[in-house]
Amino acid sequence: MSMTISTPTAALSDDERAAILEAVRDFSQSELAPNALEWDEHKTFPSDTLRRAGELGVGGIYVREDFGGSGLSRFDAAAIIEELAVGDPAIAAYISIHNMVAWMIDTYGTEAQRGEWLPLLTSMQGFGSYCLTEPGAGSDAAAITTTAIRDGDDMVLTGVKQFISGAGVASVYIVMARTGEPGARGISAFLVPADAPGLSFGANEKKMGWNAQPTRQVILDEVRVPAANLLGAEGQGFKIAMSALDGGRINIAACSLGGAQWALDRAIRYVHERFTFGEPLAEKQSVVFTLADMATELRAARALVRDAAAALDAKAPDASMQCAMAKRFATDAGFTVANQALQLHGGYGYLQEYGIEKVVRDLRVHQILEGTNEIMRVIIGRELLGGAR
Repeated sequence: MSMTISTPTAALSDDERAAILEAVRDFSQSELAPNALEWDEHKTFPSDTLRRAGELGVGGIYVREDFGGSGLSRFDAAAIIEELAVGDPAIAAYISIHNMVAWMIDTYGTEAQRGEWLPLLTSMQGFGSYCLTEPGAGSDAAAITTTAIRDGDDMVLTGVKQFISGAGVASVYIVMARTGEPGARGISAFLVPADAPGLSFGANEKKMGWNAQPTRQVILDEVRVPAANLLGAEGQGFKIAMSALDGGRINIAACSLGGAQWALDRAIRYVHERFTFGEPLAEKQSVVFTLADMATELRAARALVRDAAAALDAKAPDASMQCAMAKRFATDAGFTVANQALQLHGGYGYLQEYGIEKVVRDLRVHQILEGTNEIMRVIIGRELLGGAR
């Protein structure tokens, strides 16, 4: 691309913000959209395309600039991720996860850790994976059983992580492992390089959607890493993981917005072109009402996402609750809008070539990952009740 999106946040004018989004939109429409169906069908992880995305500056959207980050706000990141998702929600979602990993290293890493990993990640010459979930610990993340045991100057990690995006292609894995007591306070975070002995991966999962990004188990069989690969302080891992998820929830909500907006735009075009019983579908009141509700839900969802992103930028006391609200509402709304767009297409919506069914499949998982929408309700409810349990 001819421009990158690296601009100090404080210096962004409306014109600069518009120029950034225009560059991202051009990339999304020229590099992602034309290939999305093929990547989905053949389960292709488009490494070369992602490296070109790194050249544009989306490998470290809200990472500091000294190691190649773009230094933008969460508010701007949400708009960027939404534009990418218009082209391909599955790839935009992986870019979101990759950014979460880069942000964790930028925020909690030592200068040595930042210098080692951030240039690789921000350029997207290498990729990152986030390893929290386990086969027996999904929503109850504090119950993880992967262990990290001190052995001289090393830590030895043993356990299995489940549903890991980018597993097998990533250069670095942020692994949450137990170093102490049961519960959240006994969890620490570690940087595990892809070439660490004892690190292996399960088969690529056969999934309903998100086929363009690999999802595998990450298997740690006495994986030995230097104790210096501890990210943050010992016992801080759960806090680090949860702080990263606030931004991840905004981004995955933005992915739902982009995918659903694409589906809505296609539905509007289709009802103008499709005639039934002698008149276009666009003349039927039931169709008009459906489109009106779809557009209204998306606009409401976008407002929630933007408010939550602004709250995260401002470090507002209720930012986590706002992120949970935005994630819950936007991912539910996004899936519903995409599904309604499929319905408006009738039988054609069910055909692969129209692309609608792919977006429906891709957006469905957004209601589950980065914390299920049921867990979002728990977070919101506890905040409303003053932390009562």
